[in-house]
Amino acid sequence: MTKEEEMDFWKNEQDLTAACAGAFDIEGGKLKIKDEQRFRHEIMDKLVWTAVFSDDEHTKNVARWVIWEGAQALGCPSSSIHDLYMARAKDEWKDMTVPAINLRGLTYDTARTIFKTLKKHDATACLFEIAKSEMGYTAQRPAEYVSCVLGAALRENWKAPVFIQGDHFQTSAKKFAENPRAEIDAIKELITESVSAGFYNIDIDTSTLVDLKKPTVMEQQKQNFETAAELSRHVRACQPKGVTISIGGEIGEVGTQNSTPEELAAFMEGYNKAMGSTAPGISKISIQTGTSHGGVPLADGTVAKVALDFGVIDRLGEMARRQFGIGGVVQHGASTLPESAFDNFPKHQAMEVHLATGFQNTILDSMAFPKTIKDNIYKWLDEHCAKDRKPDMTKEQFYYKTRKNVFGPFKKEMWSLTDNTKSALMSELARQFDMLFTKLSIKGSSKTVESFVKPAAVHHQYPVPGKSSAVADVGSDNPNAD
Repeated sequence: MTKEEEMDFWKNEQDLTAACAGAFDIEGGKLKIKDEQRFRHEIMDKLVWTAVFSDDEHTKNVARWVIWEGAQALGCPSSSIHDLYMARAKDEWKDMTVPAINLRGLTYDTARTIFKTLKKHDATACLFEIAKSEMGYTAQRPAEYVSCVLGAALRENWKAPVFIQGDHFQTSAKKFAENPRAEIDAIKELITESVSAGFYNIDIDTSTLVDLKKPTVMEQQKQNFETAAELSRHVRACQPKGVTISIGGEIGEVGTQNSTPEELAAFMEGYNKAMGSTAPGISKISIQTGTSHGGVPLADGTVAKVALDFGVIDRLGEMARRQFGIGGVVQHGASTLPESAFDNFPKHQAMEVHLATGFQNTILDSMAFPKTIKDNIYKWLDEHCAKDRKPDMTKEQFYYKTRKNVFGPFKKEMWSLTDNTKSALMSELARQFDMLFTKLSIKGSSKTVESFVKPAAVHHQYPVPGKSSAVADVGSDNPNAD
């Protein structure tokens, strides 16, 4: 029996509940954990597999519900990082940069590896995130992503808040120009879906609407801050009782010119005025400092070095805290930077750093990754992504820029890798996480997080057969991810 055949066997709700009898009961629409050890260590792998791959939608939803309620019951609930960030605005902690990690493939196994590494560092200040565009090309809707991360937390005996974030909930400049209301409503639908699934941290990215042709900085930022405020109000309308979702804004597209104090002031003044004083606004602001998403591949497939300006982080971070009372600034596009760069982020008080492509590269470039699958991946890219190959691109550049798209089509194949192969891949990732967590100075952050983050109990209703929530479009003309 293959690993895939072994795992994929809970075909319906009755199979699931019968197989799990004794580990938990469901009484009156509530989960009762009967055997914690069995729940965590014997059935969790199969629950997550069912939550991701079941062909029966109701069975999939039951598995997701069990994982969500299990996390609530066993002390690892999905939570907002808002209060921790607002404490930074008051200088109640410093010298730490929170990693925000995008998981594109092998999500459950990689999340388990992250939790193991965090426990080694006595650290809980870490975000698990996925961008709007990534949801599309990795085939991971919010409810699935939440189940993978919380399932990993349960499997690793995690007993602390779990921070799950929607990254780059981004407006398409092209679609906005054609029909502004339709584009805003599409982002609102995604916010509703994500919050309902358990995303309690949302990064709104309307920086695509900045118009540098306008004569003043305030006019350039106007559409950005007005739309960000409208979407922020929608987040507040969706959030569960007792939860203040952490919201991020963005003043300049990653990969364009570096952000300025004038841009930050224009955005914050306009945003705060548009939000009014009835609800909390953003807790952080993303800025451009010289990086680009995924790095810039050279002709041989290696990544070009960047001139990252830490002075921008210094100036705008201090301004964000002192003048506008938010936690600080966020660095995007950092995972392909050299190791020597990372300890600069806490030194310069960057509050959060986004990391994605480097982990993708570790998986796909590993000697442990099966050559047969890799060959099929490149054949798939040649066939399905040929339109994305520019005339001046080398083969190496083309594969580097497009291979993120394989995580959806090859998801089940990757999840079905042998245990030995997965172990080798996770060992490589663990070394990477260990280095990052050390350099970002999150060691010992458990105590700081516990001081400020007080998770609220949020229970989900038991799934009703035949009833599923609407799914928002996650396509994007500008598929940013780090």
